Amino acid sequence: MKNISRAMSFLVVFLIYLVAAGMGVGIYLALPLPFWLSLLIADMGATVFVFVFSLIFENASVYDPYWSVQPIVIVLAFALREEPLSAVHILPLLAVLLWGVRLTANWAYTFRGLGFQDWRYTMLKEKTGKLYPIVNFFGIHMVPTLVVYGCVLPVVFTFEENPAFNAGSAVFFALSIFAVVLQGTADCEMHAFKRKGTGGFIRDGVWKYSRHPNYLGEILMWWGVALAAVCVLPARWYLIAGALANTLLFLFASIPLADKHQSRKRGFEKYKQNTRMLLPIYKKQK
Repeated sequence: MKNISRAMSFLVVFLIYLVAAGMGVGIYLALPLPFWLSLLIADMGATVFVFVFSLIFENASVYDPYWSVQPIVIVLAFALREEPLSAVHILPLLAVLLWGVRLTANWAYTFRGLGFQDWRYTMLKEKTGKLYPIVNFFGIHMVPTLVVYGCVLPVVFTFEENPAFNAGSAVFFALSIFAVVLQGTADCEMHAFKRKGTGGFIRDGVWKYSRHPNYLGEILMWWGVALAAVCVLPARWYLIAGALANTLLFLFASIPLADKHQSRKRGFEKYKQNTRMLLPIYKKQK
């Protein structure tokens, strides 16, 4: 697939996701089950469909946009069923849409075509050998799908149970918006740094005191969504499970992988000692 153009790659990915979204909606509507279970099965079915094309193109990065497209499709589908929409629906809907559009746009900006695969997947393939198909299906595709399903579920519950809006929900909505702005700022600063081609480590803006401000934004986004829902649905306190799983995924998978990749650069150990992992707070230089 190295000969396929970037423009054609975009078209192929768009068509895959268009069909996957339609399939997911169809599965959901066909199942006579509780809404959360029907949604879970539909989500997993759409993931399997995308996974098949990851195999066809021998590129697990076909799945990359799923992380941000999945929540957009879900919240819009539930919003279209709700009439009229109140603040308790509109605010989390807006947060997820802003987050999803920004993250999808960032993916599109960095997407080089179906001939290129994320370095993390290539590394996993080299390390796991014959076990890679299993790692690919569960680790790269299904686990992230389940995590983001858990993250977006609080929004779905607010649509289904239609609770009354309160001040706590507004506060955590603001946290989610802050997280989206933080992520967008971090991404723009990183793209500008890479265009300079100076190498080394970015030490400007929100990256000055944090090695992963973009990941911090991702974590805060879903805690904001979860806690906003719990404020209006206190009996559903367990809806924080998705945000918790997302946090653990970043702390024990994404961040260690990124740091290991960065460790190939000269001076990484000193950079790590002098720069906090997540919180952009000054750390005494060693």
